[in-house]
Amino acid sequence: MEESAKKPRTQLDRDAWIAGATEVLAEDGIAGLRVEVLAKRLKVTKGSFYWHFADRGDLLMAVLHQWKEGRIRDIIKQTRAQPGRELEQIYHVIDVYSASRNRRGMMIELAVRDWARRDAEAGAIVAEVDDVRLRCARELFLACGVPMEEASSRCMLLYAYVFGVSLMIYDKFDSDAARLKRDIADLIARSLTGKQAR
Repeated sequence: MEESAKKPRTQLDRDAWIAGATEVLAEDGIAGLRVEVLAKRLKVTKGSFYWHFADRGDLLMAVLHQWKEGRIRDIIKQTRAQPGRELEQIYHVIDVYSASRNRRGMMIELAVRDWARRDAEAGAIVAEVDDVRLRCARELFLACGVPMEEASSRCMLLYAYVFGVSLMIYDKFDSDAARLKRDIADLIARSLTGKQAR
């Protein structure tokens, strides 16, 4: 066979392996994330994997760190508000994070959280992300004039709602999901309009 007729071997970079691993994690959880399965799915040999990673543990830490960096970047972006528009940003955060449009993102989030229940390193990374989530949301409430303890309670309620609603199927309970979502957002942000106007 001539050299030009040979099929070129596919080479993946480190980021492609991490992206593939994240997809497998979302679909099959941490137990399903094995090098052989991932190589087959990506249509490459395991040799390519070992060019970029020392072992499976190295890949797992890379997946976790990429998830953490992406989550924190997104949290900071979603909770950043122009002065005087913090209340509007609180409603935006509730709307964005309670939307069911990003099913894949929620699958990744749930898989990482399940992993964190069984692994101390994953648990520490999830705790770090949650701390950033809560602190950034609390800053929005504080900027609206809410006292520290109440701001902490409101941001905890906000995230308890957005994570809880992502796990529930509530069509039979109330068919007007838009009204329900709006009412809950108003309950979380209730009485802030007067405080922000001060």
